[in-house]
Amino acid sequence: MADGGAAGPAAVPMATALFRCPLCRRTAFSGRRSHLHSAGHQRRLRAVLARLREKVEAARKTLRRALVAPYDPAQHEERFWCPCCGREARRHLSHGTLTALHGGLLEHAASPEHKKAVSTFWWENKANPNLKCQFLISSEDYELFKASLTKALDAYEASKDEVIQQVAAQIRKVEQSRQEMVRAVLEPQTETELCKGVAVVKTCTRTQSDFSFAVEDSAQPGPSGSATFTREQLGSPCSTMLELDWQEARQPLTFIGHQESEGKGNVYTGAKPPWLLEEEEEKNPGQIGPSYEEFLKEKEKQKLKKLPPNRVGANFDHTSQTGEGWLPSFGRVWNHGRRWQSRHQFKAEAGQKKPKMKRQLPDES
Repeated sequence: MADGGAAGPAAVPMATALFRCPLCRRTAFSGRRSHLHSAGHQRRLRAVLARLREKVEAARKTLRRALVAPYDPAQHEERFWCPCCGREARRHLSHGTLTALHGGLLEHAASPEHKKAVSTFWWENKANPNLKCQFLISSEDYELFKASLTKALDAYEASKDEVIQQVAAQIRKVEQSRQEMVRAVLEPQTETELCKGVAVVKTCTRTQSDFSFAVEDSAQPGPSGSATFTREQLGSPCSTMLELDWQEARQPLTFIGHQESEGKGNVYTGAKPPWLLEEEEEKNPGQIGPSYEEFLKEKEKQKLKKLPPNRVGANFDHTSQTGEGWLPSFGRVWNHGRRWQSRHQFKAEAGQKKPKMKRQLPDES
């Protein structure tokens, strides 16, 4: 029995060490080797690598033709999960207001850390060695991407400059058309004014010559011996014509007379401005606003509005006249003693009840 008991535990095989698979996120009791070659682990491995391969292939298309776009935080801050490195990485490269699409993924796939992590991942998960090159970016390919990215940036800046020049040309075109429109509106008016000016000058010159002859003729003494007139006394006909032309060119105005108030003026008539006048006392100074008594009454009314409307005594008329017999027969409000005694107390105070006389005992004599 002792030998059997001692040999029993030694005869039982040792339990296989537990293995925690980070890819499947489960514990394998069958051992590491059995789990890595199992169908479930290989199926999950293929699914993970397929998702990563899709992203890498999309990035490979931009190696020789880099794409540049304006920076958009909602789209260009995207990150992807790298199962080989076990961490997140940026999918795009952004600098300032521009973004290089898939630049972050290419930079990560070409880094030495990623290459080392891919080798470790392939060995730990027993992946197909022939697929390993699909998840790596060589340094030559990455240099090719840098060169294409430089060309893409230059082309993007050139396109932006072209757009700015087009906008500037459009602005200049609109400004030129506006100036032409303004010039077309103003030119007819200028020509009309010049024509009027030439006509007035010609008329003035002709009138002046006629007027000079008329003055010379009138200056000669006549048979009646009338006095002679000078040009200053008669006035210049040219100035008269100019005044008439000026009045016709403007809109006719109507004179309504001088508007002056009795005893008062304004700044246009030379009066003192109102802000410099001394304040005069009011002739009939009156009280402004309600009095203090009215304020207290209104305050009491506001307090009564807050009370219940159906309370006892709410509709009592305090202005009504009441006599001394208003108190009920059973008594009045009392502060001490019995209630029926309050009736006698009230009558005593009102003088209606005569004081009791002390009973006198009859003389025994």
